[in-house]
Amino acid sequence: MPTVLGVHETILYATDVDATVRFYADVLGLVVMEESVGGVGRGLRLPGGAVLLIFNPELAGKPGRVVPSHGATGPGHIAFAITPDSYDAWLARLQVRGVEIEKEIEWPGPEGDRARSIYFRDPAGNSAELMSGDYWKHVEAERDSARG
Repeated sequence: MPTVLGVHETILYATDVDATVRFYADVLGLVVMEESVGGVGRGLRLPGGAVLLIFNPELAGKPGRVVPSHGATGPGHIAFAITPDSYDAWLARLQVRGVEIEKEIEWPGPEGDRARSIYFRDPAGNSAELMSGDYWKHVEAERDSARG
C-alpha cells in the first residue's frame, strides 16, 4: 500500500484574508509565501514545509475554478505543535501582542509528559491552538493497554 507522507496544506477561511494572514505572520512568525493563491487567498509556510492557506470562502466556493470548489461555514480549527519548553514563551508572546487567550488546557497523561494547549482566535474567528507534547500518543497508548 502506498504511504501518505503527512499533511501538505491546511485551509482556514476568512472574509478578510489580509488581516488573517498578517495575524499568523506577526503573531506566530509564519512566512508569507505569495501575494495571491489562485485569486482566492494567500499562503503561509510553516517550519518543516507545510502550508497554511487563508482563503475567502465566497471565492473558494465558486464553481468552475481550476481546483474543485470548497469552503466552510463557521469557525475552523488548527493546532500548531510547539515544544514543551517553549510553552511559557508562547503564552507571553501572545499576551504581549494583545491576543486574548480563550483557554489553557493541561491534557491527561503521565506525570511529566502531559501535553498542554493554548487556545485563541484569529481575526476571522477561527480557533487556533498551540500544543506542547503529543496528547494523542497517550490516548492511543491507553486504548492499546485497554485492549490487552
